[in-house]
Amino acid sequence: MSQAAQPAPRSLAEALRARDDASLSALLRSRPDLITPVPTDLTQLATRAGTRASVLRALERLDRFALQTAEALAVAPDPAPYDTLLGLMAGDAQDEAVTAALPRALATLREQALVWGDDQRLRLVRTARELLAPTPQHPSPTGLGPTVQEATSGMSPGRIQEIVTTAGLPTTHDAVSAVAALTALFTGRKKMARLLAGAPEGALEVLNRLVWGPPYGQVTPDPAAHLRWLLDRGLLLPTAPGTVVLPREVALRLREGRAHRAPEPLPPAVAPATTHGPQVVDATAAGQAYTALATVEELLKDWDEGGPAVLRAGGLSVRDLKRTAVALDVSEPVAAFWVELAYAAGLIASDGEADERYAATPGYDEWLERPAAERWSRLAEVWLAGTRTPGLVGGRDAKDRTLSALGPGLDRSAASEVRHRVLTLLSWLPAGTAPDPESVLARLRWERPLRGPQRDGEEDLRSRLARWTLSEAELLGITGRGVLSAQGRALLGAPAAATTRPVDDGAGPGAKLPVHHHQPAAPALAALSPAEQAVATAAAARILAPLLPEPLDHVLLQADLTAVAPGPLQRPLAETLGVLADVESKGGATVYRFTPGSVRRALDAGRTAADLHAFLTEHSRTPVPQPLAYLIDDVARKHGHLRVGAASAYVRCDDDTLLNEILADKRAAVLRLRRLAPTVLAAQSDPAALLEGLRAMGYAPAAESAEGDVLIARAHAHRTPPRTAPEPVPDGPPPPDATLLTAAIRAIRAGDLAATTPRKTTGSGALSAVGALPRTSSAETLATVQAAVLTGGSLWIGYVNAEGAASQRVIAPVRVEGGFVTAYDHTADEVRTYPLHRITGVAELAED
Repeated sequence: MSQAAQPAPRSLAEALRARDDASLSALLRSRPDLITPVPTDLTQLATRAGTRASVLRALERLDRFALQTAEALAVAPDPAPYDTLLGLMAGDAQDEAVTAALPRALATLREQALVWGDDQRLRLVRTARELLAPTPQHPSPTGLGPTVQEATSGMSPGRIQEIVTTAGLPTTHDAVSAVAALTALFTGRKKMARLLAGAPEGALEVLNRLVWGPPYGQVTPDPAAHLRWLLDRGLLLPTAPGTVVLPREVALRLREGRAHRAPEPLPPAVAPATTHGPQVVDATAAGQAYTALATVEELLKDWDEGGPAVLRAGGLSVRDLKRTAVALDVSEPVAAFWVELAYAAGLIASDGEADERYAATPGYDEWLERPAAERWSRLAEVWLAGTRTPGLVGGRDAKDRTLSALGPGLDRSAASEVRHRVLTLLSWLPAGTAPDPESVLARLRWERPLRGPQRDGEEDLRSRLARWTLSEAELLGITGRGVLSAQGRALLGAPAAATTRPVDDGAGPGAKLPVHHHQPAAPALAALSPAEQAVATAAAARILAPLLPEPLDHVLLQADLTAVAPGPLQRPLAETLGVLADVESKGGATVYRFTPGSVRRALDAGRTAADLHAFLTEHSRTPVPQPLAYLIDDVARKHGHLRVGAASAYVRCDDDTLLNEILADKRAAVLRLRRLAPTVLAAQSDPAALLEGLRAMGYAPAAESAEGDVLIARAHAHRTPPRTAPEPVPDGPPPPDATLLTAAIRAIRAGDLAATTPRKTTGSGALSAVGALPRTSSAETLATVQAAVLTGGSLWIGYVNAEGAASQRVIAPVRVEGGFVTAYDHTADEVRTYPLHRITGVAELAED
């Protein structure tokens, strides 16, 4: 039967029942909360689709024009024909853009089960109408007030007749017909024009102030003449003492039929800001990707022996965040971003010990062993999918508590969606084109308009997330100079950049602004599946790999005791040089400075002077400068001459003259030294403090063990127990995949068949009520099932499983034996075996 020949549905359940599988699949994909858990039949699906929480979620995911269409239906008659809806949206002038876009918006509302019925009887689901219809407590975004009928519901019939007479209409026999007459007057264009032509001065000004909302105003007990004229003719109606309202019909006539002041049928274009060469973009992004890797490595190296302490409430203290920002030479918000990114990637976590601290995880060591491009793709992937929001650090939560880095309260379920969407918008632009950030925000606000008021001067969360996305993508190297890079496109799974506009926007052949598909934004927001994302991440790594600089195996030594690394160094070289020298400056080239302290640090780590000379000679493209060679030899000659051990602590030296010099030095007073033997001094401080004190006095002592051997001071890498990366906080149930959708729709239809199929009378002679579990005796159940095995018929059964959950099923029995019936279950679409004692009753299905 064609759709035109089908009777009009009387409920949402009937409308869903008339849908094909593709339409039901689209509904469940756009509203995944309806399938969690899978409904038993279409009636339960319709009930769930009308619940307040589900309708709110669906409304929040509509684009601006679809939401405006729903808002217009909420102030239209129920049901409303399509022409009435078109009049509310396009107005008397029949705006062409609105007229063209309205079928798409209505199709979106129908697909999401927010609207049902044919074009002659469009119905907004009851919960959506309650949410969107205007009330005194919750004004409608349309700015419209109540209808004449609603506003006069508490008015006396005599007063209504007075208004009718004053408005120039004949009196009626009852209040209902009087209200209908007033409504016809206010909706008639010519009648309203004649009525308003006689309005006194100031009356039209009052109407103009109320026409676009809010429609409520205050009046005194003795209103002015022009207000009295409006009240006497019903153009303003009282709702409470001192309060009047502009009736909806009056406002619509003054608005020329439009429900919205500014309908927005088309999404705003993402405007270009600047243009760069694609090669420049990719090179810039690759450079920033390398910087990102170096920054994360530097952060973890700084925390290698155990990072900052964990606050009692969780997270990083403000002082520790500032110290980290100084160590990374970045601002505090940027430092918070890198810390949160490392945490999201599973590279850092709390160690869980009594004095809990942050430290690198074993996963960090595994990450370090991977190629640079793969390390970057891992960071980019977790950022794109994550819901941790570093931009919130330093703000306040709902309880006015400060939000700290790595602390609770930083997850925002919309973060991943916004990041995907912003990058998708960037991917639509021609190659090398950077967007105007404000146009990106405008597009996002159209795709997900705000519902409810915002605080003055406060930007909504999605806009802030979009701004943070643009800056964070630049820090990570996903974008370069504001343009989506080649590796960024691959990470997103987007096609290669186009050099021309993908869609003609009607602006003419000479137009320069790129305009995109005027289609619902929701499908483009869906992220890739885990398998697809893994493929995209690997592709991004392959694209980035040749763009990253190759690690170098050499430095340039200079006479001023510095070494210049003209690029990234190989890890063993970088680690050894980091011990032997201090980093003085970073950038395209890193400058290291050699000092007595840095050379002593290398000697403490077990290196000898010969080792250091050989190392520098091997890795320097320039000869080792004489000042540097002298520095190494001088520090090595003094190193270990003094030996410090534990007594509490002692100093041992074969040269008693040197010990006399130390005792005579006033700076040694704080060490509280005393001579035990000509070559031994005892101290009341611990060995570590004694070492630092002697080094501060200019000596080069070495620590020794109880056996008298020199202790080699190597950094002890502190690692947490194995930790998993934090899971993103989902924004509702995940979209179902094709397999789940197919199985769910099959189960829903089978359950609906079981619930709605006509049944024959039961053995007791009573007809089973539709939707009620059948009830028969054990003997009747067995006899009916055995008969169905012989005839090959189908039965409707009630069944209670081992957990006590009752359900109804349609089965075709195949065999009955041993207290079990084996049957083909139409509900599950498979052969199953059921214990007879769990079947509450059976009923034969009617032949039709």
